Amino acid sequence: MNKLKYYGSICIILIVLSCSKDKENIDSTNSTVWKNSIKTFVKLDGADPTDEVNQDRLTENVWITRGNDGGQIYNAAKEESSNKSKSPVGTKWAIGSIDDYKDLSFNDFRIAIKPKTIVGKNLVLYLEEDDIYLSVKFTAWSQGQKGGFSYERSTP
Repeated sequence: MNKLKYYGSICIILIVLSCSKDKENIDSTNSTVWKNSIKTFVKLDGADPTDEVNQDRLTENVWITRGNDGGQIYNAAKEESSNKSKSPVGTKWAIGSIDDYKDLSFNDFRIAIKPKTIVGKNLVLYLEEDDIYLSVKFTAWSQGQKGGFSYERSTP
């Protein structure tokens, strides 16, 4: 009977762990936080995502853009197109205010946010390689394989 309780407890623990979301806790002790003026970035429907004017070049490591195939945003500095589960590579996202960045749970873009419902939400973007946090608020997200989007973000 004791073995049954033991194995039952192990099963419950494994189920709880497997069902929990993949949240990442990031050590933000020495991080940089961008809280200065707001910059607006716009990529028009059908615009070439490989042209640097259609990439928000945040740092040398992160250039946010979106393909014209209706996919999500990606990091053109590290990727040639979006990967539904990992793009934009080198970034983590959370819903919330930049003032609360230390208390937020960050995740890959698609896990943290559903792109079709993204417009108007306050987000915090973490640039992993650069150890920078900034605020982002999407103002447009084109549907139907057009590739357009726009957002406002904080600057250094």
